Amino acid sequence: MPVDEMSEERSALGRSLLERKALASDWAPSFAAVPRAQFLPEVIWPYEMVTGNSATVDRREDPAAWAGYADSDVPIVTQWDDGTSDEPGGTATSSASMPSVVFRMLDDLAVMPGHRVLEIGTGTGWNAALLAHRLGKDSVVSIEVDPVVAAEARARLARADLPIVVLTRDGAEGDPSGGPYDRIIATAGVRRIPPAWIDQTVPGGLIVAPWGTHYGHQDAIVRLEVAADGATASGRFRRPAEFMKLREQRLEFAGHHAYAPEGLGDADRSTTDVTEADLLGGDQFAACRFAVGLRVRDCHHRAAERRDGARPVWFYSLSDSSWSCVMFREGKEQAHVWQSGPRRLWDEVAAALQWWHEQERPGHERFGLTATVEGAQRVWLDEPTNSWAV
Repeated sequence: MPVDEMSEERSALGRSLLERKALASDWAPSFAAVPRAQFLPEVIWPYEMVTGNSATVDRREDPAAWAGYADSDVPIVTQWDDGTSDEPGGTATSSASMPSVVFRMLDDLAVMPGHRVLEIGTGTGWNAALLAHRLGKDSVVSIEVDPVVAAEARARLARADLPIVVLTRDGAEGDPSGGPYDRIIATAGVRRIPPAWIDQTVPGGLIVAPWGTHYGHQDAIVRLEVAADGATASGRFRRPAEFMKLREQRLEFAGHHAYAPEGLGDADRSTTDVTEADLLGGDQFAACRFAVGLRVRDCHHRAAERRDGARPVWFYSLSDSSWSCVMFREGKEQAHVWQSGPRRLWDEVAAALQWWHEQERPGHERFGLTATVEGAQRVWLDEPTNSWAV
């Protein structure tokens, strides 16, 4: 079905994706044949990009709004708190990604006729269905850790006449009995590339995954090519993104009060000329944040909301009890800094920012990643020879 013969909203979405080059022409037939709406539950929580909130939309109560969101380029939460809650506001644990993100990642995968693909993170089943439409239902295997989500995806795929194999297991383990695969694609964010993925990909094959550090929740899409010896996979980052994390690799964070239960206390004090814009950039996907996360290991940061002209940004060590806080105030040229514990976290962050500026403020695409079947990871700037462990 051509894009122009679909519903008005789907046609508008398809044209928009094509114009923005998010949808490659070779994926357009799959977009037309496999509507995202077929893979969404009755109750969805679309993410409002402007406000940052999730609205509850029930198809039975407002079918027009439900259909409008289904055919919009917005992410849609489909599960909260691993299924223990039906109310927004907790932790989103399953979703239907933005169509533009979905098709850009599928384009990164560079599939060809005859390829076998392993998908990590079935979710609603829409991404797997698109692959199955393109390659054939016998060429795609998907893994979903949540048994309820997996069962619902199987049912939707069957109704769409694309009954691929959906395994219920930990995606980090891959599918050893079904490999090797020509391509592996993950629709869950990771902090380490599981060695099993490299081991289960043919030499010359590709792994496409959202990867990031615990510095923040954000990821960047990386495309890795497995080396001829099958022992390493290496490649560049493509663009920023944000995905729900592989359950095995979720951030284990004890919370603010485990670090500074009595506030700033007797922490060491100093000042800095670093500005809020220097540290945080224009948004959560700013390249400066990504770069700091690559340079400062085992560190998590959180920026509080601005109140009365003041905004604190906190840093927490994930390897010991060290913490730091920098307080930005409107109209003040310098910010106050507090540091506690054996690590001087703010000093590490400030040094990383200085390094980023010295390297001419590289964007995501100048960085790359190399991972091994032994579990080691190194990131690099411009060339693999310019690397460091993460």
